[in-house]
This record gives sequence, structure tokens and C-alpha cells, in this order.
Amino acid sequence: MRWDRKEAARLAGALGLALLIAGYVRYTVLEEFLLTNKILLIAGGVLVLAWMVLDFGAIVGFFSKRSSKLGTNTSVLIIAVLAILVFINYLGVRHHKTWDLTSEKLYTLSDQTKKIVKPIRSNITIFLFAKSSDPEAQELRDQMAEYENLNPHIHFRVVDPQERPDLTKKYDIARMDQVIVVNGARVERLEDTTEQDITSAILKATSNTVKTVCFVEGHGEKSITATDGKGYSAVAVELGKENYQVKSINLVTSNDVPAHCSALVDVGPAKSFFPQEAQMVEKYLDGGGKAMLLLDPGTDPKLDAVLQPWNIKLGDNYVIDVSGVGRLLGAGPGIPLVVDYGASPIVRNFKGTMTFFPLARTVSIADTSKTEPVSVQLLMTSAASFTVPNLGNGTVKYDPATDQRGPLSLGVAAERKLGSTDARLVVIGNSEFATNQWVGQQRNGDLFFNAINWLTEEENLISIRPKQPTNRRVTLTEAQQRELSWFSMVFLPLFVILGGIYIWVRRR
Repeated sequence: MRWDRKEAARLAGALGLALLIAGYVRYTVLEEFLLTNKILLIAGGVLVLAWMVLDFGAIVGFFSKRSSKLGTNTSVLIIAVLAILVFINYLGVRHHKTWDLTSEKLYTLSDQTKKIVKPIRSNITIFLFAKSSDPEAQELRDQMAEYENLNPHIHFRVVDPQERPDLTKKYDIARMDQVIVVNGARVERLEDTTEQDITSAILKATSNTVKTVCFVEGHGEKSITATDGKGYSAVAVELGKENYQVKSINLVTSNDVPAHCSALVDVGPAKSFFPQEAQMVEKYLDGGGKAMLLLDPGTDPKLDAVLQPWNIKLGDNYVIDVSGVGRLLGAGPGIPLVVDYGASPIVRNFKGTMTFFPLARTVSIADTSKTEPVSVQLLMTSAASFTVPNLGNGTVKYDPATDQRGPLSLGVAAERKLGSTDARLVVIGNSEFATNQWVGQQRNGDLFFNAINWLTEEENLISIRPKQPTNRRVTLTEAQQRELSWFSMVFLPLFVILGGIYIWVRRR
């Protein structure tokens, strides 16, 4: 059988159309415009063009028939509908809008992520080395779509290590499901794919400097390596995720506050500072330093020489809250509740939320008429709180002669202009609120980390951190489980059966 020119042209057209479809499908699956895709599309286009040129007369004759004209009209209508759908889809992509119906807004990027990602102007690529068909790939693709919609400079790619050994070798990928964030020559590797981990990796890949938070030790302070309830290990880990370097320092052995300290933090000193140490802290602040002092009640840190020039008064008392909130946390009135916050960037977005302070003392502005340094009372307790000089035997009572009734200030943030730089100081009358046991309660963690961000002048990080889902699991006792089993397996079916018999008898 011999093929004439028209048959060859039609075969070329069919093959070209198949190649075009194959190239498009392959691109949509891999989401990368590889060399194979280019070859398929170019070859398909050439074959379709050859068909149109070689069989042009037949094409014109086909469309001149009456039936073809009717078919053409139908095709035009179909194409018009498809064009409208494509246009609507285009608008949907350009003006992306989703609705998160979860109570914690788990599928909405946090304010912190938006502040970090939105200003980025360099091209950031997040690679997942896995099969495109893997469930994790689809799940992460949905998550990264929110980042891509937030900033067009963010790109997500799923890479099959077998198809792209060059990328696998270039980024030294040793396992499947590895996720990396690439900014030029900088590469950050992720151990997990939560929003917090992804945002942290993007922050590290785009930051030009790493600031150091120095924790003072030597006075019985809480340890940044301790993993028990009283430790600060969770704080240290979180600061690392926010691109801070964390170090412990001893002022006696260092004989000064090290120059590399971007912020000096002292959490719950049980023993007093030596006068020379207090002078070191004072000198550090006078030189434009930044510090946060978390001072528990029942201790005398001997830091008056530091606090007085900053117009901050440290109360020698305990704050009692009789509003009853302590019972919600399984404790007594020694846990003041704060829902009223001052006009500071540290607590700007805290309205309508709570912070808790187990065993706190008052920290207030000594003279409110002074305008220098600029001071803000951060944390105000409720009117149902008051001070007592000590806890005694555990029974406390308000004495109007010696005690102060709420609202009471538990923390102060102060700022002093020193030429081209600012010295900043945050003092809070409690260190328990940011321990491993309490840092995850309500806004406690945000308070600590926002204070660090404000001290180090990283205001773009001051926000609400990524959410965690609320535990809504129902725990039943053995008796409750037995009752539920009887109700669902005996009484409920019996009720349905009796109801059916009653209706059947009534209808007869």
C-alpha cells in the first residue's frame, strides 16, 4: 500500500498533536520545563505545521461544507466556554483567596511568616527530593502554595533524585524526602516541614547577620540546656530557629559583657550580683546595650544601680490574683493573669489574649512624670489582684495598710537614645513564664521572643508565631466507656426497633 502526500500529512498532524499533549501533560506532572518537554513540544509543533501546509486544500474544503460550518460553530462555542473558564482560573491564580475554617487558623500563614517572607526580593527555591506521586509531596505542595501566593520570589519544586542526579549531587542529598531551602549559594536543610521550620529556614537563608543572645549564669539562674519543667531549653531551641546564636556567659570570668552579645538576658537569679557585676551591666547599657532581666519574687539581685537610672522600681512583694483563673491551671491565686497590655511593639498584637506568671513581683515605672528614658508598663494585672509582702504559711489576705491593690504592673520596657544608637531594657517580675513548663501557655512564649526581637531591633519578627492544633481528644474513664458502649450497641438500636414497631402498629 502506498501513502500519498495527504495521508502522510494527516499522520504527521495526528502524531504532532499527540506529542504536544504529551509535552504539556509531562510539564504539569513534573512542574519543570525540562529538555524532554522542549523536544516534545517543538517536534509536535513542527509536525502539526507540516500537516497544515501539506494538506491545506483539504482543510479549507472541510470547513466549506455545511455540516462542517455547523460543527465549527459548535467548536467556537466550546472554545469560548473554555476560554472563559481559563480566564476565571487565571483570575483565581492572580488573586488567590482561601478560607480557613479551623478555630486556630491552622492553614493560614502566621503574622510572623508574612513579615519574614513578604519583603524578600531574592529568588528562593524550596526543593523536595521525592517522587511526585508521594503523599508527602502533595501535602507539602499545598502548604508551599501559600508561600508562593504570598511572594512570587518563593518557588517550590519536587525533584525525583533518579531523574535529576545532577541536583542530587549538587546539594549533597543523602536521603529521600529531604527538603532544602536555596538562596543562591546558601542552602538550609530542614528536619521537619512545619510552618515554623520552613519559615525559619527561609529566614536563615536570607539573613546576612546572626545575632547572639547571651544568658548570664553564676547566680543560680535557670539553665538554657535543662530539659525539665524549670529549664529554658525550649527557649534556646526556638531562638535558634529565629536565627539567633545562644550562649551562656559568666560576668566574673569574662570580666565584662562580651562585645558579641546582641542582647544580655538574666533569667531568675537566686543569688545577688556582685557590685562589680552590676557595674558591668550598667556600663553595657550605657554603651547602647540591650538587656532583659527576669527577676523572681523572694530574691534580692542587688541590681538597684542598674534599675534606678532607668526609672524602674522593683517591688519587694508577691502578686496575688483572686480572680479564680489559677484554678483553671490547677494552681492557686499565686498565678496572676494578664489581659491588659501597654503600648509597646512587644505586646502590640496581644489584645484579647492571656499571659500567666507563676509567683510574680511588681515591676513599675518609678516616676511617671519623667520622659527620659521612654518607658512603657507592659503587663497589667486585673483589679482582683493585690500585693502581699510574703506568702507566709500559704494563707494570704489583703491588708490596705501595707498592700497595694490591682491593677498592678508586672513588667516595664524602657528605651534611651544614645546618639545614633538606642539602649533598651526589659524588666519582668517573673522568670517562670518562659520555662519549658509554661512557655507554651497562651502568649507566654510570644512575650519572651517578642521582647528579644525588640531588644535586638529585629522588629520584623515581632508577631504571633505559628499555631499548634488544640488537643480536642476526649478521655473517658472505664465506666464511661462501658456506658457509651451499652448506649450505642443496645439502647440506641432497641429504641430504633421499638420506634419502628410503634409506627407500624399505628399505620395498621
